[in-house]
Amino acid sequence: MAIGHEVRTARKKLGITVADLAAATGLSVGMLSKIENGNISPSLGSLQALSRALGVPITDFFRRYEAPRNAVFVRAGEGVEIERRGTRAGHQYRALGHVDANSSGVTVEPYLITLSKDSDTFPTFQHAGLEFLHMLEGEVVYRHGDSLYHMRPGDSLFFDADAPHGPEQLIALPARYLSIISYPKGGDGR
Repeated sequence: MAIGHEVRTARKKLGITVADLAAATGLSVGMLSKIENGNISPSLGSLQALSRALGVPITDFFRRYEAPRNAVFVRAGEGVEIERRGTRAGHQYRALGHVDANSSGVTVEPYLITLSKDSDTFPTFQHAGLEFLHMLEGEVVYRHGDSLYHMRPGDSLFFDADAPHGPEQLIALPARYLSIISYPKGGDGR
């Protein structure tokens, strides 16, 4: 039915009749009527003929079959404060978005992390996936495995999150950085 609806919409947009479309495609008027009413599913050859005759990409016929694509907008200062493992150490996590259903096969969790004078160092986070950090303000020495990175505003760190990692030293506070964690769907980045 969705394909038929798109065929009818494209035909009417051009201002042509079913008979005109039949003549342009080589399909019978009866066949076109069945397609437009959703009584039959057209073959690939029929779809190609319709695409050429109507001057639309063949993919236009499948628009109503597509799953909706979600987007999340978070205004400055908003986002949901959540608890993760680091919250116990005085780390404030603010989730900056979450898309439940996506076709990528990957879960992505973006956070704004704030460390204050009440925060502890916590260099032993460890979880599945990859993580990207981008320092916004303050200074920290961040550990990843056996390496230490002195991070200042504008610095970034991208790493395999399965190795122990986290802030080793808090140098200039408050410190704020973006943390974007990604892992395969079904895996748990926490």
